[in-house]
Amino acid sequence: KIRSWRGTYIPPIKIQKVEVLSTDQLATGVIALAKGLRVIATLFLLYVWLTAALGIFPWTRGISARLVEAVLTTFTAIGQAFATYVPNVISIIIIVYVTRYILKLISMVFTGIERGTIKFSGFHADWAQPTYMIVRFLVMVFAVIAIFPYIPGSQSDAFRGVSVFLGILLSFGSAGAISNIIAGAVLTYMHPFRNGDRVKIADTIGDVMERTLLVTRVRTIKNVDITIPNSMVLGSHLINFSSVAKEQGLILHTAITIGYDAPWKTVHALLIAAAKATTHILKTPEPFVLQTGLNDFYVTYEINAYTDQANKMATIYAELHQNIQDKFNEAGVEIMSPHYTQVRDGNQTTIPEQYLPKNYQAPSFRIGPFGNFFGGAKDAGTTKGKSKP
Repeated sequence: KIRSWRGTYIPPIKIQKVEVLSTDQLATGVIALAKGLRVIATLFLLYVWLTAALGIFPWTRGISARLVEAVLTTFTAIGQAFATYVPNVISIIIIVYVTRYILKLISMVFTGIERGTIKFSGFHADWAQPTYMIVRFLVMVFAVIAIFPYIPGSQSDAFRGVSVFLGILLSFGSAGAISNIIAGAVLTYMHPFRNGDRVKIADTIGDVMERTLLVTRVRTIKNVDITIPNSMVLGSHLINFSSVAKEQGLILHTAITIGYDAPWKTVHALLIAAAKATTHILKTPEPFVLQTGLNDFYVTYEINAYTDQANKMATIYAELHQNIQDKFNEAGVEIMSPHYTQVRDGNQTTIPEQYLPKNYQAPSFRIGPFGNFFGGAKDAGTTKGKSKP
């Protein structure tokens, strides 16, 4: 009969679109409840019949009286225990309701701070949500401590032993989680980055997508989401590329090496022109070049340019490198690092032409005595005209 009620009298239980309990599960539960009530009713009727039957005969009336007394004593004890714990239950209900309204009040305050309607000097708006989570946790802990003495059986040794055992398990099992929570709270008030900032945490570079008390989620330029525990974030070297990009500009820099034969002023001009032709490079402050090394065979030039789009670093670098190649090719300047070995004779000097005398000519090759090519070299210590033994 009950199974035929499925879908009609017994609909499924849903939370939005998620089905928590199906009709089959509810029907099975109702059937089990009905069976239990039937067993209880059967036992009750059996008890009534037994006491009535035993009370009919004089020699069994004592047994009937003891059965009635036993049942009454049991229900009396249950009633007295319930009456004893009613004040405690009322106290627990009062504490729960007071805690609930305190949390609502705290939530209203921090929601106002987050929206900017309530302001405190030195308290950032993005601190509101994590601070609310911490305060709510402390209020709930205090409420649990206040409720604990009113819980039935809380004063017994068994209850205390189980509580201590669960506390030890929680302490050992949540050591890592607690360290991450503490690190998350420290990071919240250190304010090293915000959601959307381009950061480098250890070896990971990407945009901060989410920050919680336990983890920080970073999305790389390859659209890979990486979850980093807050304890690792706090213990790692952290670089924020976006922190001052909007106000002062982030300096992007790349280096090339050019031979000494290219005038440095020409190289500077070409690098600056390539930077100015790059999208998202700011016109002011203007790009600038640093010569960071005078090496044995070439000079190291570093172009520095400002941008306010830290999240587009990869594409800006790619376009900047393309523009450097184009500008140098148009000017006829080779991007190469020359190296010389052994012979310099017959090669043009690498000093720029404007620094050379007008009558300068590249030195000619010097060729030793032809006898050297045929094994006829003379030993400096031998006598002229006599061969070396």
